[in-house]
Amino acid sequence: MQNYSTLQECQDQDEHHIIVHDAEPTRSRWNHIEDLDSFFSRVYRYHHRHGFRCILLSDLFEILQFIFVVWLTVWLIHGIDYEILFNPKLDHKVTLYEIIRSVGETVDNFTYLTWFSVILAFIVLFFKCIHKFYQILQFWDIKQFYNIALEIHDHELDNVNWHEIQTKIIAVQLEQQMCIHKRELTELDIYHRILRQENYMIALINKRLLPPRLKVPFLGEWIYWTKTLKYSVQALLFWSPWSPFENPWHLREEYKRSNMRHELAARLRKQILWLAIINSLFSPMILIWQIIYTFFSYAELIKREPGKIGIRNWSLYGKIYLRHFNELDHELHARLTRAYRPATKYLAAFSSPLGTIIAQHISFICGAICAVIVAFTLYDEDVIAVENLITVMAALGTLYTICKNVIPEESMVWCPESLLQAVIVHTHYMTTNWKSCAHTSRVRESFQQLFQYRFVALLEELVSPLLIPYVLFTWLLPRSLEIVDFFRHFTVSVVGVGDVCSFAQMDVKKHGNPQWQKTSVESMPSIPDQYSQAEDGKVELSLVHFTTTNPRWVPPPEAQIFMDSLMDEDNAAGYSNSDIRNSSLPNIFDAASLMEMDLLYPSVNNLRATRATLDSSMVSSTRKSVWKAEGPNMFGPIAMRQSCIALYDRHYRQTERAARSLEETTPLLAPKPF
Repeated sequence: MQNYSTLQECQDQDEHHIIVHDAEPTRSRWNHIEDLDSFFSRVYRYHHRHGFRCILLSDLFEILQFIFVVWLTVWLIHGIDYEILFNPKLDHKVTLYEIIRSVGETVDNFTYLTWFSVILAFIVLFFKCIHKFYQILQFWDIKQFYNIALEIHDHELDNVNWHEIQTKIIAVQLEQQMCIHKRELTELDIYHRILRQENYMIALINKRLLPPRLKVPFLGEWIYWTKTLKYSVQALLFWSPWSPFENPWHLREEYKRSNMRHELAARLRKQILWLAIINSLFSPMILIWQIIYTFFSYAELIKREPGKIGIRNWSLYGKIYLRHFNELDHELHARLTRAYRPATKYLAAFSSPLGTIIAQHISFICGAICAVIVAFTLYDEDVIAVENLITVMAALGTLYTICKNVIPEESMVWCPESLLQAVIVHTHYMTTNWKSCAHTSRVRESFQQLFQYRFVALLEELVSPLLIPYVLFTWLLPRSLEIVDFFRHFTVSVVGVGDVCSFAQMDVKKHGNPQWQKTSVESMPSIPDQYSQAEDGKVELSLVHFTTTNPRWVPPPEAQIFMDSLMDEDNAAGYSNSDIRNSSLPNIFDAASLMEMDLLYPSVNNLRATRATLDSSMVSSTRKSVWKAEGPNMFGPIAMRQSCIALYDRHYRQTERAARSLEETTPLLAPKPF
């Protein structure tokens, strides 16, 4: 639909009789937006990045930081006279003017490799500036959308949560028809637009097509997933002109035909091969850049707080494995932030007795030497001027900090089962083979893949330019046919949205697991095959999470039946602390983990009573200052934890019932005759 153009002016002598009718400028400005995926993504990022000025300043500093890193690297290599700086035979104190070369001398020292690197950096900078300038223009349009259509100014952004903005977008759709294919937009439509590619990535990982699993000697299976590898996979599957997607919202028609699967798989194999070759060609430059950038980024942190490099954080794989379908970045961040302390406590409960003994001995020696140096310094302050003494103290301090992190706390109680359950209350995911095995090294090592050391993530990212070609060739290339089949089987067309991942529809009838349903497997009218089922209850938990964070969304009938049954179980159980201890739930969430929930939150029944008495305006007002709110009110995360407990209780009851049924129907083997 084209916008109306201005009418040709009438050259009438009597202009006083002319009635000029000016259309409202906002009526057609955002009418029929062709690429709603990009538009809604920018609307979300605009709020997430705190408005236009913060975005402009952040992008400007990113460009300046790139220029600074390139300049500093070149200057350190060619702009300093190291012969004078490190000359011990000089009889006078060296000044800056003696060691710093002039611009002319610095340029004269350039090698061919330096000139090549500088020219390449200028090319990258040129395209980076164009990209950032284009983004700024787009965000300026988003600023106008916020100010005019949504009537939200930048200084109000931090006082408005995303769900309030989403409500305003749905109202603006009725007025301006941003999407002409349907009159009304739902919360799920907006989430589909923003998270279309992310939902596909979550499904690929859920079906174990990603990430690569490498066999590492002495370490076993290693799940390898870095930012560089993620960008390469996204470029292959979504961004490139040869990707399976014709445009951001439409899968190519040939990918929907089963008779072309082998031809498409052969084409995809060629693309993966070319991508591996391109990564191989650029890997040396990317590796050098990552080493330089990592050094400048973490050198000061290691010097100031060396222990920070040894703390744990959620890995990139952990973030996408634990992510629900249709879960925005700030919602995931809030969940994992709440799970951080319980996860740290769980892994801190494990310690190697041999490693603890060695760490105690080394920390004692380091502390003793540092104490002696400090005592000498207090007696005579000139001791600190001894050559390399400060370096020795810094090294001893770093080693002491590392050893202290290895030594477990004396007050730590060995109760890994309850500690892991306290994590699952927030992360919502636990594989079946983790049950009652939290104390084993197998579960601990699996969890460490999700919650890894920061220095491990840095090392993985540093070596990724060298490993990506190998990973693409050995892991992704043999699975080309499976990837083609994946897009054909798990893509559905939604009116007003386009082609989306079918798992993101959260259809429990089509992709649900019978063991997570209230109805027994025998009484279900149709059971989805194993290939169509999402693993680990991903669809069921995603549906509960989305319904909890978007209470105004009206789910389809099957989803509504599922939610009603879960709510009935939740209300029947009550899930107060006493009820939980008297039910079958202690096998899943025992008293120790529930005690931690009691410390963080009062009784759930009391919260229900409080929630019933609070006015809705009061509930929303308490969240006005929290721009990262997960839902329209404060009780959403608590309600999600209740539903998660109820859902896992149902899952284990169904699993045990199926196991007993299998034992009863399996005939005993007759003894063999002698």
